[in-house]
Formats: sequence, structure tokens, C-alpha cells
Amino acid sequence: MQVVDTINVKELLEMSKKMSEPLVKAVVDVVLRKLVIDASLHSDEELFLIEQGSSQENLWGINLWPEYYGTGDFVEFDSMINIRPAQSNRSRNVEDEVTRQLILNIVGEKVNG
Repeated sequence: MQVVDTINVKELLEMSKKMSEPLVKAVVDVVLRKLVIDASLHSDEELFLIEQGSSQENLWGINLWPEYYGTGDFVEFDSMINIRPAQSNRSRNVEDEVTRQLILNIVGEKVNG
């Protein structure tokens, strides 16, 4: 597990080979603009960021599908850590469009081809 400043798709493809599906789990801190990757569970990444000073309400779980880099299917907004009725997010998805766009912007800054 690691916080990344930048990473390329080739590295993500290698990481994805360890998973049961060709994806890389990630958690984004939308306030501190951090991206942590390469764990089996989003909850492990969430805890890692909280231990580094992130606030849970700013953390969102996503999946990165390296083979779809450059398409709308590259980032999947699906994680159990996203279920938080107190923030009006009642599903595994990231329901707020502003938050989704912020996540996409952060991922775009950190991941390159």
C-alpha cells in the first residue's frame, strides 16, 4: 500500500495482476488530494490515510481499471466505505457529482499514461 504522487498505467497494470479482477483498489482524500493504492481492501487504505491525518468524511473508495485508461471506465466509484447515510451517500457509489468530479481530477493529476 502506498500514497502516490504520480504513477503510470504500466505500474497499475502490474499491481492489478495480484487481484482477482484486473483492477487496483484506491482511496482518495478529496481535501488533502491524496491517493493511496495497492491494498486488498478499501478499508485498509482508508485506515492508512486516517492514521496519516485524513478525516474519514473526506475519503472515498474507487477502483482503477488500468486496461481502460483514457476512457470513462477507468475509474469505478464502488466501495463499501462509500456507504455513509450521514453524508447523504446511501450506496457503494459516490452519489454527489461534485465529489465524483473532484475524485476524477485528483486521479487525473496522479495517474499518467
